[in-house]
Amino acid sequence: MSIGQQILTIAVVVLGTMITRFLPFLLFPENKPTPDYVQYLGRVLPAAVLGLLVIYGLKDVSVFTGNRGIPELIGVITVGLLHLWKKQMLLSIAAGTIVYMVLVQFVFS
Repeated sequence: MSIGQQILTIAVVVLGTMITRFLPFLLFPENKPTPDYVQYLGRVLPAAVLGLLVIYGLKDVSVFTGNRGIPELIGVITVGLLHLWKKQMLLSIAAGTIVYMVLVQFVFS
């Protein structure tokens, strides 16, 4: 890439970032009430995204070959139990990820 192309690429990335950061404040100013559909999306999208991530993360697990999805199952159970106990989403996800990675790297390798 030439210097001009690099500068143009950085400028486009900065512009895209600025648009995505400032656009919500322009569309939904503080002195106006937030539309009902935006409030609805704020309530339902987090659960939908987490469900999508679970499905995407487990879609290639085969219970008929290899280690039969045991590390994945243990990781999911870890996340579920820890979240029921501590009610801390980031802690649950981090601990489940660490448990899964330890199992995959050292136990089921």
